[in-house]
Amino acid sequence: MADSRRGFLGKALVGAALASLSPHVHAGGARARIKVGQIGTSHAHASKLEVFRDSAEYEVVGIVEPSLERRSQVGKERAYADLPWLSRDQLLSTPGLELVLVETAVRDLLDHAEACIDAGKHVHLDKPAGESLSQFTRILQSAARQKLLVQLGYMYRYNPGIVMLRELVREGWFGEIFEVHAVMSKVVDPTARAGLASYRGGIFFELGCHITDLVVAVLGPPDRVTPFPRQAVRGQDSLFDNMLAVFEYQNATATLKSSAVEVDGGARRHIIVCGTQGSFQVQPLDNPRVELVLDRPRGKFPAGRQAVELPRYTRYVDDAADMARVIRGEKSPLFSHDHELAVQKAVLQACALPLT
Repeated sequence: MADSRRGFLGKALVGAALASLSPHVHAGGARARIKVGQIGTSHAHASKLEVFRDSAEYEVVGIVEPSLERRSQVGKERAYADLPWLSRDQLLSTPGLELVLVETAVRDLLDHAEACIDAGKHVHLDKPAGESLSQFTRILQSAARQKLLVQLGYMYRYNPGIVMLRELVREGWFGEIFEVHAVMSKVVDPTARAGLASYRGGIFFELGCHITDLVVAVLGPPDRVTPFPRQAVRGQDSLFDNMLAVFEYQNATATLKSSAVEVDGGARRHIIVCGTQGSFQVQPLDNPRVELVLDRPRGKFPAGRQAVELPRYTRYVDDAADMARVIRGEKSPLFSHDHELAVQKAVLQACALPLT
């Protein structure tokens, strides 16, 4: 189990070879900025465009938002102010465009991502990756053939606690991992509940996908997923607002919990990894604090239970920086297409959705 897990992690870190991409250097030797545009403003994380506007690595060329009402609602926000509104065809035909952020409503994500890949552009695709596993598979296969990056917008991948966790798992500090537990919850107001209820996957589809990404990065694709969709608040809507999924492995079990009714749920968002030689807990995920337990000294850490201080971080800053290095051909993607597909398959299974 430990060897297969490290093998999966290693494959995920290697990713697709992108060395043949252009060096992004002007004739005079200056480093060229990467041209990026965004499709959509309706996703809950669409304002991350602000990160790209603040980065010296990128030049934001415009936004696609067909809805005039939506443009009026968000046009003065810092993420979008003073940027040109374009049609999708105008954006994709912009000279030198290399990267597109797809930030539409979830039901529209895959159609726009596929258009971007067909146009030969790298894609940052927000989560979860739609409801059609076959379409997502097709997108990833096309991206692989063209040596294009598809980076999913799971917001904890570059969290310093999660980065540390993945490194210690790779180093085998915890021995044989036998248990992982993760929670991702909050209170969702009635208006937002009504929107989420239009998706059959419930609150796990919206929130549990984030912790699915973390668990698959630690343990690899599960052998079996058993969903337990439940509704705590009845009579208001059809949203499954209290959900549990059990991921089974040969020598490990992972339990993933997500609810839309937990008061101050953000404070309890966490992941705990337990092995035969130690354990690791990150809580809360949004302002990470680590508790490390070791049965023997490891590196600079003594045996026993200890808190680990971590720097504060801002979501998506490191995602954007890492993506720039991949596009420039300086490194391989942090996660492979195989990882992205494994996460999406597990999300659909955890939501009791068909793998179609």
